[in-house]
Parts: sequence; structure tokens; C-alpha cells
Amino acid sequence: MTSDALDPLPFFVYGTLRPGGRNHGLFLRGRTEREEAGRFAGAALYEGPGYPYAVEEPGGTVSGELVTASARSYAALLAELDRLEEYVPGDPRNLYERVARPVERPDGGTTRAWVYLAAPAVAARLRAGGRRITSGDWLARG
Repeated sequence: MTSDALDPLPFFVYGTLRPGGRNHGLFLRGRTEREEAGRFAGAALYEGPGYPYAVEEPGGTVSGELVTASARSYAALLAELDRLEEYVPGDPRNLYERVARPVERPDGGTTRAWVYLAAPAVAARLRAGGRRITSGDWLARG
């Protein structure tokens, strides 16, 4: 059994998986116990080809949702989200890396959550010449 299965964390979603996003209904509807606003400090949001990338950068904050999967859906959802984000542990071709990071809850407390961050090579390209979403909010990027 992997540590992922032993440590079921909520997911912090900040792009197409947010309520109203094109992937929310496809992957999350009916499979969650709770969805609440969240903020991920120490990261910036960059425009991607139809979806965003979060990149760890001091001083930035990304807005999104903390999604707690139902216990019966967790393992399958983790695998499906890894496939959606084309994340394979240790693969240098990854566009995203799934990492556990502290995310701020609406009450001001924090919780560890899975966050899909831009993989190192992608993050370097974005920092060098990507279009930053200054609001940190994909849904309000206008």
C-alpha cells in the first residue's frame, strides 16, 4: 500500500476542477464530502493552454477550493486526477507534480492538501516568460 492510500489528503483545485470549471462535473460531482474556499500562499498562477499552472513563488497567493473526497471515492479519484494532470511519480516529462502543501481554510486555519504544481522545467519556462494571472484566481482572470 502506498503512502497516498494511507494519508488521504484533500485536494486543492485552482483551475478547471473548480465549481463551474469544465472538469468539476466530470471528476468531482457526487464524489466529495466537502468543498470549501481555500488559499495557497507562496505560489503564483500562470496562464496555460486552456488551464492554469501554479508555481511556487514567495509573496503570491492562489485562490481555489479545498475538496475532500468521500472515503469510497478517494483512491479512484486520486488515480483519475493524476491521469488528468498527466502526473506519473518520478517521470521527468510531467507537466505537473502532485505535492502536499499547507492550504488556508476559510476559518484561517491550515490543512495539508494535494496540490498539482507546475513541474520544475515547466515552472522555469513560466517564470522566464509566462503570463502571470495577477489576481491569483483562474475564475476571475478576465
